[in-house]
Amino acid sequence: MYDADVIVIGSGGGGAVAAKELAEAGLQVLVLEAGPWYGNKNWQNPNSERGGEWSSSYNDLDVGLYKKLYNGYENNMNDVVSGVFRFGPADRRRTPWHRVMRQKGDIWQLSGVGGTTQHYWTQSPRAFPIAVDGIWPISYQELIPYYEKAEATLPVQFAPTTPKEELFYYGAKKAGWQLIPTLNVTTPGYRPNPNAILPTNEHLMDPNYSLEQLSHMEGCTLKGNCVNGCSVGPSVDKIAKRSTLVSYIPLALKTGNVAIRPNSFAIKILTEQDPKEGLRATGVQFRDTWTGEIGELNAKTVVMAAGCIESPRLWLNSGLPHNAWVGRGLTNHCFDWVSGVFDEKELMNILGMPAVYPYVGHTSGARVDIPGTGIFQVSCLSPGLMSFLTYGFSEAGYNALNPPEPGAPWDIHGRVVGPQLKELMMNYTRTMTMLLLTDDETLYHNRVEVDPLLKDENGPIPVVYYTPSKKTLQRRDKLARYASETLKQAGAKTIIRSDTPFSFMLHIESTMRMGYVTDTNCEAMQVKRLFIADNSVHFNGIGGPNPTLTTQALATRTAEKIFNKYFV
Repeated sequence: MYDADVIVIGSGGGGAVAAKELAEAGLQVLVLEAGPWYGNKNWQNPNSERGGEWSSSYNDLDVGLYKKLYNGYENNMNDVVSGVFRFGPADRRRTPWHRVMRQKGDIWQLSGVGGTTQHYWTQSPRAFPIAVDGIWPISYQELIPYYEKAEATLPVQFAPTTPKEELFYYGAKKAGWQLIPTLNVTTPGYRPNPNAILPTNEHLMDPNYSLEQLSHMEGCTLKGNCVNGCSVGPSVDKIAKRSTLVSYIPLALKTGNVAIRPNSFAIKILTEQDPKEGLRATGVQFRDTWTGEIGELNAKTVVMAAGCIESPRLWLNSGLPHNAWVGRGLTNHCFDWVSGVFDEKELMNILGMPAVYPYVGHTSGARVDIPGTGIFQVSCLSPGLMSFLTYGFSEAGYNALNPPEPGAPWDIHGRVVGPQLKELMMNYTRTMTMLLLTDDETLYHNRVEVDPLLKDENGPIPVVYYTPSKKTLQRRDKLARYASETLKQAGAKTIIRSDTPFSFMLHIESTMRMGYVTDTNCEAMQVKRLFIADNSVHFNGIGGPNPTLTTQALATRTAEKIFNKYFV
């Protein structure tokens, strides 16, 4: 007896998409999510009380509760130990779930319905075609209709221009970059970011409406810093920033075919030997994160969408067949962060205003794409996050002890402290920052495995190893120089290269690679009826672009393959 047609593990960038698509095809779907559910009437106090077990009704969504929890305070929301946005149990009084890092860095991932898309910057570009064609076991052309469906569902639109984007375009043009007029990027150039954010509120500049009134209407208010949580909108499914919590999850619930159980950590894939199919997945064993109780659910098909760390961990902890590539080939886009500080006079000449206003507009609204190398994109953040990434998080040590080498295009390299830090922070409103995403090589030694001795309440814990290749570091350095030149052309008087630790992990991909762990349908080669629908199934780092849209396109395609193979 089956509890559902399909069980989906994880409700983030891929899992929520697979659930919605399968449910719209008429299948009964159960979703297990390790973290809390914010904005649901069954969990009035999700961080302090267990609340309910399941929700399957769109009417359970409560925008008032959602707005109360998504209050936008950067430390309350983004503290990786005790914040609303963390990878840990719903009870914020308890410690986050442990991972071992074998190198300096941090893993910026979230648990909860919506997964890490709860705080993602909403950039939704497609992969670079040259990173897919002739490399992946499927073609880029095959992905396009699924990209288009995800772009229409979210929806994805080009970002509006606020002062920081205008300054970015000014510098990019002077640096010689050409405008890219397409979503399928094959040549270098600049463009607005394709973002999953609703269009700007049509009443934004109308003095008859207060900001409070606008926040309860449909449409983006350009309030900025939405990495700390967007709460603009009249209902949960009309929140401006389109995390899967407010886009795919409501659509899934509207089908009447989906039930979601938060606070439920999947600890084992259940299997059986079938005379015709061989080893196949039959269900999931999970742990209630409030009570510690162990439960089991059975289904005809299982979809793993727990993320690039937890999906290989779950495979290994489930005792599934050995595969030398499970957990291997981790890519990370080897981030860096470059900033420019501008004079007020220069900004008045260029923009007609005295500041960059980093707290206005989308978190990131413009980018330069360079196929074969990577991306740099304007990414101004709230003061605490920006100061951390710009001045306090570095592989290079202290700038005062290790100043830039002669001829370097940056004036400051590494951590800044003391009076110099105070002066730089005073110039926050006149600072433009850029995030660099590198086309990372896929290497066997970069991996996720489980510790043979250390366990937490959910089983042996994951251990993450990541060391970028020489080629990756060369590409990263090239991007830093391109970004510095663009800032100089824009008129920056001081340029800061943070030299972010290599293992600052946000865009983790390819630990359960298509063609090595799964077939082209994203079904595990060694376990029938077990599919993967998260970043881990990517064959590589897709050339450097933000990975969420590619995961959503693949999850849409995988749901179609599941239905056609097992349920027609």
